[in-house]
Amino acid sequence: MNRKLLVAPAAIGLAIPLLAGCGSGSGSGGDGKPIVVGTTDQFQMSKDNPAPLDPATGYDIGTWNVFENTYQTLLRLPRSGTDPEPEAAKECHFTDSLGEQYRCTMRDGLTFSNGDKITSEDVKFSVDRMLRINDPNGPAGLMTNVDRVETPDPSTVVFHLKDPDSTFPFKLSTPAADIVDSKVYSATKVHTGFGVVGSGPYTLASWDPGKRAVFTRNSRYKGSIKLQNSKIELRFFTTSAAMESALKAGTIDVMNRTMTPDQINRLIVGGDGSVKLTEAPGTEIRYLVFNTADKTAAQKAVRQAVAELVDRQSITRDVYQRTTEPLYSMVPQGITGHSNPFFDIYGDQPDRARAKQYLKDAKISTPVPLTLSYTTTHYGEATAAEFAKLKQELESSGLFKVSLNPVADWQAYKASYRARKFQVFGMGWFPDFPDPDNYLAPFFGVDNFLKLAYQNPTIRDQIIKDTRQKTERSGAVGDFQQAQRLIAQDVPILPLWQGKQYIAARNNITGTEWALNASSTTQFWELGRGVATS
Repeated sequence: MNRKLLVAPAAIGLAIPLLAGCGSGSGSGGDGKPIVVGTTDQFQMSKDNPAPLDPATGYDIGTWNVFENTYQTLLRLPRSGTDPEPEAAKECHFTDSLGEQYRCTMRDGLTFSNGDKITSEDVKFSVDRMLRINDPNGPAGLMTNVDRVETPDPSTVVFHLKDPDSTFPFKLSTPAADIVDSKVYSATKVHTGFGVVGSGPYTLASWDPGKRAVFTRNSRYKGSIKLQNSKIELRFFTTSAAMESALKAGTIDVMNRTMTPDQINRLIVGGDGSVKLTEAPGTEIRYLVFNTADKTAAQKAVRQAVAELVDRQSITRDVYQRTTEPLYSMVPQGITGHSNPFFDIYGDQPDRARAKQYLKDAKISTPVPLTLSYTTTHYGEATAAEFAKLKQELESSGLFKVSLNPVADWQAYKASYRARKFQVFGMGWFPDFPDPDNYLAPFFGVDNFLKLAYQNPTIRDQIIKDTRQKTERSGAVGDFQQAQRLIAQDVPILPLWQGKQYIAARNNITGTEWALNASSTTQFWELGRGVATS
């Protein structure tokens, strides 16, 4: 399929090694010694989250890191470029001019890691299962446009869509379309525990909660990925400082999530010849969400006043030490169609006079009481400082009285925002795929994952549907820019900043420039072990 994805080359191009000391050598990692990757991501199994490694339940960067490496999808995003390429499929294409029917032919000889044969029935089972379970924490919303799935023969699967959707191939490349074994996974219930049966490049050999997980090369894997190692050990840390110490001591080889701005800047400056830092443009965004079911946040003037007072430049400079960039739209820089409507309407410097006028015109008494909720664990340790800065910015105007509500438990945090218990809350977004649609539909579509009380019929019923009918995506730019203006005018969500991607590694580790994909997940297979250089 010929289709131009709306991503500037810089957003998905090569990562840039910032320090000398890139390893050299074959990077095969074939000596059996695992490449040890550190992370501060935490995987909790509880009554509310009994299936942390089931694709039907996981919709965050931590779980997708596991899914991308152990499960298989029909298509996947390539090492470079933007068009999805065959993975479990050997060929896929739309069969009609409207974009409502999509057919894939599967590779021959596919099997799950347990030896069970994979057929088109497993693909149908997996998509039907995702939609049937429809877990509130999961990515089923990416598949809700599927009307039915047909399997005319064991190697062919046909997706019939409710509405035209030129982004559907990209959705098939996400863990929402992970293929699971119909003999192992229930069609109606989640797969509990820390077990994985997939057909991806790795098998999950062991999982020691809170300590480590071991991934070994899947000898039965058939797909387009070439592994540069035979084993990965994922080691869990409770703090970024402990993870950095382990990297410098050589007890881990790589660290990515989550590094603090202080750590990143220390590594940029250098001084430790055994460690290198790799930077790449990123499309992660961070934003505030207003619960318009709340009587205070429902008032547009309150939201506009906040937009006038937030100083993104100060946040990115003082809190994130320029490891992030101010963002003035839901669609970030690097995605074609990006514009800056929040800059155009509210400027880039706090304007107390205009904020006060918004509140005065709406006859709202000041100071306005406002509670900002945020997760203390999921997005890194700098989040607390970010919200302290936001509180200071709003209160220094004299127009707001702000209370902060930090929440440590990520599962509880998600349950609370879905139940609309928060007044204003912070969130981050790592794209499912790098297209403007993925910065609009998940937030403002019919099945938005935030369960927003705010509704915009023009975006939901017109712009999203119209843009999905345009296979030549450049023709959708004007529509996407209109959506961004509407969001800036109503401020149901306030974009704050856009992140860069960083990965730090010992200098004998190769492949770091390829390891982070456009969705910021870590592709374990790109990491190899070479020869250390100074």
